[in-house]
Amino acid sequence: MELYNALALLLVTAAVFAYLNHRFLRMPPAIGLMVLGLAASLGLVGLAQFNVRPVLELAALVNKLDFSTIVMQVMLGFLLFAGAIHVDARRLGRLRLPVGVLALVGTPISAALVAGCMYGLLPVLGLPTPFIYCLLFGALISPTDPIAVLSILTKANISKSLETKVIGESLFNDGVGVVLFVVTLEVALMGPKDFTLTHALSVFARETLGGLALGTALGLGTAWLLRTIDNYQVEVLLTLAVVAGGTALATRLHTSGPLAMVMAGLLVGHFSRSGGTLSHESQDYVDKFWELMDEVLNALLFVLMGLEVLVLHLPGRTVLTGCAAIGVVLAARLVSVWLPMVFLRLLPSFRPSDHGVAVLTWGGLRGGLSVALALSLPASMPRELLVGITYVVVVFSIVGQGLTIGPLVRWLGVGQPAPEPQH
Repeated sequence: MELYNALALLLVTAAVFAYLNHRFLRMPPAIGLMVLGLAASLGLVGLAQFNVRPVLELAALVNKLDFSTIVMQVMLGFLLFAGAIHVDARRLGRLRLPVGVLALVGTPISAALVAGCMYGLLPVLGLPTPFIYCLLFGALISPTDPIAVLSILTKANISKSLETKVIGESLFNDGVGVVLFVVTLEVALMGPKDFTLTHALSVFARETLGGLALGTALGLGTAWLLRTIDNYQVEVLLTLAVVAGGTALATRLHTSGPLAMVMAGLLVGHFSRSGGTLSHESQDYVDKFWELMDEVLNALLFVLMGLEVLVLHLPGRTVLTGCAAIGVVLAARLVSVWLPMVFLRLLPSFRPSDHGVAVLTWGGLRGGLSVALALSLPASMPRELLVGITYVVVVFSIVGQGLTIGPLVRWLGVGQPAPEPQH
């Protein structure tokens, strides 16, 4: 019953906040829901100081929610599939080189830069931390969260080519970032004495290549099944099954579930549109179902992130460190985008986007994925410190960068004219 009560609390809160945001704030949904969640949580934290019983019971209920498990094992696969199924696979295929380089090269560069800077910064702030934990922070904060990017950046009205590049890179560097985190965490748990480069590379290859292979098989298999029937109820059910079953299978095979769901979503979306796999009626139902699924899960995720303030311990020094980490993360993102772009510009076939580095840097939003990874750390590590720093960076990213990416795009002149309203 407690689980039902917790889910009921999330759904009711998300619905109320969504209404308030749409009716009064008029912010992008992800930002509005998180701002309202933060404001409500801060108010409740103040009331908790006076031992108000309902507030204490609410905090206890939120504390029982396993944020990391909910995001990583339940929400993430559905959200990634929902995002990938609507991406233009043909356009993404034409941009596969920059997307691949940014995800596979840029993410490790960012993780290494963040780790090095935080290793030097933390002792200055009176929080000396071993390098391996700084590297863990770099791995969990470097991937741009596709959930946040898809829900915010697509409304910035940038050119389709640049939008596909940003979203495609975000979808794949998410998977790469999770793999980097898994490998680094395993090294931290094993200790430097038992660590070997061969073992780390084998884990990385199993997670990355295994996830891509599994996603390809699931996507092609689902596309074939969809081709053999014409019943939208069954077709929607099949897409649900591939996400739920595919995520569970990836966990069983110790491969990357996020990468598998991205590949499956891209292939199902591509073949359903270009190969005549689905009828027009079925295509409409599948598209609308996954759009609705995306909106509902996004609402739950960002409300949950806002409510996390009720149970997080955020002392002043941690908040100050998080504010300093914002600059570190943004600088690392800038370098990790700029360096691959320098290499890509040497290729005659590469056509750089105007102000692409600026948009990719500021549009590289961090979100629930980073918080979930930080919360998955064992208590034997400096978990509380890393969770607090991560939360501060994520809040700034979603609220600060999310609210300003639209004005930035218009100021740089890389946006498209807004479509005229239909009468």
